[in-house]
Amino acid sequence: MRQSRSGWVVSALAALLVGSSASAVQAQANFYAGKSVNLIVGYTSGGGYDVVARLLARYMPDYIPGKPGFVVQNMPGAGSLKAMNFIYAAAPKDGLTFGTVGRGIPVEPLLRNNDAQFDVARMNWIGSTSAETSVCAAWQSSKIKSWADMQKTEFTAAGEGPASDADIFSAVLKNVFGAKIRLVTGYPGGAEMALAIEREEVEGRCGWSWSSIKSTRPTWVPEKKLIPFLVLSLRKNPELPDVPVITEFANAEQMQLLKLFLSRQEMGRPYVAPPGVPSERIAILRKGFDDTMKDEKFVADMVKSKLEVSPMSGKEVADMLSDIYAMPKQVADQAREIVVKGAR
Repeated sequence: MRQSRSGWVVSALAALLVGSSASAVQAQANFYAGKSVNLIVGYTSGGGYDVVARLLARYMPDYIPGKPGFVVQNMPGAGSLKAMNFIYAAAPKDGLTFGTVGRGIPVEPLLRNNDAQFDVARMNWIGSTSAETSVCAAWQSSKIKSWADMQKTEFTAAGEGPASDADIFSAVLKNVFGAKIRLVTGYPGGAEMALAIEREEVEGRCGWSWSSIKSTRPTWVPEKKLIPFLVLSLRKNPELPDVPVITEFANAEQMQLLKLFLSRQEMGRPYVAPPGVPSERIAILRKGFDDTMKDEKFVADMVKSKLEVSPMSGKEVADMLSDIYAMPKQVADQAREIVVKGAR
């Protein structure tokens, strides 16, 4: 009798938990049904971040209970810092708004950028679609064809704003390695920088995602209009076997700084929601994101667009940022000095 009652209690508790879980899912389905999710892109349309976000907006609704519509909103400014500040402080905290920002934006408070008005630890990280390799690349008419050339000849590079990869990596190469870079900054996004390069307003760009080049300007490298001459990553890119990696030229002290600046590449295209969103809705957005990364049609469309799918979960992104913020203070101070000097 005692065993029978125990079994009945266990069965009842299991049924209660299943019912409770089903009720929670139904409650969120009821919440999202008929609504629109606002997906903010911190850049202008036509660049790599925008292309990925629009593909995500096409497929992710199928993995959210209630299948809400997704609306993509471009919010360029300061290398996507404007979008990050908005998501943190002004975006609705109801689970109907999240966005994508530059992979370097989350470390801006660590570098003591006064314009970075957000707390990384309080943000809700949804995930990242891919790891990224960035490059320095020069237009065909530039005298710069190699890393050695940039050590002795001035290279005019395009930039977006103080927190963008283009500006940060230019500053690192100039102030850590002595590269002769002159930065022309203030372009609103990747599309505008590419146009400036094509018009020969500038010679090229550093901190340019290899996947973005392949996706948005697929003929430039094969036709030798654009020459990648340096990989900005902690490891070699198999698609660029003849292009040297910046780590090949670094000593031990420089490597420590590179690890801080280049670790962002692992979370190449991060997605983030505001603080204060109910945890059950963050769980739904994270699961929807993770499930989308496994969708064969989504992956096929990404591959077709020359974009990589090597995702990180929201927890993995949050854990990586926690590790970055745990770096020794002196390394962060050195990094900040490099950024403050800039590359203009």
